[in-house]
Amino acid sequence: MDFNQLKDFLARRMKMSHVYQPVMIRYLLTNDGFAHDTDIAREISQQDPTQIEYYRTITNNMVGRVLRNHGIVERVEKNYVLKNFSSLSSSEIDELIEICTDKLEEYLNKRGSTMWEHRSKGRRAVSGTIKYEVLKRAHFRCELCGSMDAERALEVDHIIPKNMGGADSINNYQALCYSCNTMKRDTDSMDFRGINEKYRHREDDCVFCNIDKKRIVDENNLAYLVFDKYPVTAHHALIVPNRHFADYFDIYQPEINAIQSLLHTGRNLIKKKDTLVSAFNIGINTGEAAGQTIFHCHLHLIPRRDGDVADPVGGVRNIILDKGNYIK
Repeated sequence: MDFNQLKDFLARRMKMSHVYQPVMIRYLLTNDGFAHDTDIAREISQQDPTQIEYYRTITNNMVGRVLRNHGIVERVEKNYVLKNFSSLSSSEIDELIEICTDKLEEYLNKRGSTMWEHRSKGRRAVSGTIKYEVLKRAHFRCELCGSMDAERALEVDHIIPKNMGGADSINNYQALCYSCNTMKRDTDSMDFRGINEKYRHREDDCVFCNIDKKRIVDENNLAYLVFDKYPVTAHHALIVPNRHFADYFDIYQPEINAIQSLLHTGRNLIKKKDTLVSAFNIGINTGEAAGQTIFHCHLHLIPRRDGDVADPVGGVRNIILDKGNYIK
């Protein structure tokens, strides 16, 4: 490709979906047209301000704090000062630098590449499509601090860490900004020991634990969808977690994700079956006083049609007589 062709590509034909192409070409131009892929990757990473912000967080909240507590450094506004540096001779500085280098080499030889696994994209077998679905579900905000994708780079995190048995499933993924993901790392205050066994909990005498597999319309790894045997309206559906527990407030976040996914599946399926469906009631009975009769948590997806009751105002408020229309 000669000068004019390259100029035409840069000026007219290069599609800018990101900064990568011009960064790579500029780097090659400034390095005699040749560069190692690692050097190109390093150059691209330098264009990402979130990388700098990420390691500023590390500097201030981790290493800087530790060294301040030990009296090694002090912070002056946004600067760090090595205490008593002016008293060190050149030979003493060289000796201290050599010790730092030896410590680095010793640690790198011991840990190798595993020390960077918390930042490794290759560590997570998450496709671009799945990542997009996770971020879309979170409305492109961190699900812990609420930061938008434009403010902080978002990452896909395992809710239950992989080293604690967490599954590679969209139900076990959440969107976290790099800062929250770093703070969470692969540990949590919750005791995850035996968590997989809890997910497998069933009761022998529970109708939902022993559902006829032929009734299941759709399912994922944590929940399933069936049509109610005693429907309130035609195509009344139930979304049921696999795990046996009675109270909705005992649900785990991955199960919420699984139920939410099946809610959308059920809605689309019902509307496809019956084009007259124009609305839905979504309900959960939690506790005997609330009308729960099967003490295995489940969610009702009830399709509604125009005119199916004389006065639909109030919706679920009508479970208490005369409480539907409170504007009378």
